[in-house]
Amino acid sequence: MNLDSIGKNIRKYRLDKGLRQEDIAGRTNLSVNYIGMIERGEKTPSLETFINIINAIGVSSDMILIDVLRNGYVVKDSLIGEKLAKLSIEDRNKIYDVIDAMVKHSNKKRM
Repeated sequence: MNLDSIGKNIRKYRLDKGLRQEDIAGRTNLSVNYIGMIERGEKTPSLETFINIINAIGVSSDMILIDVLRNGYVVKDSLIGEKLAKLSIEDRNKIYDVIDAMVKHSNKKRM
């Protein structure tokens, strides 16, 4: 199991929220160095620390664990759906056409 993605996702969502490592450290009583080690994949936080970090960032655990959960693609689909909903109908249709073409190509390769 590749746990490096946990730290990468923590960093991604922290940056998306406009938070600094110092902000998370202050909200969780952890050191900035330790937050950095988690984000670089050098350390894996305990469950309690993980919960404190995601609460400090304001995201759900499945968003951070998306790459290590078996049903993570359900979350990815939901996130993509949210992004698509913000687009015009024309842009959505273009993206759906690209996805359809990719799926057709993918199925041909498996046969």
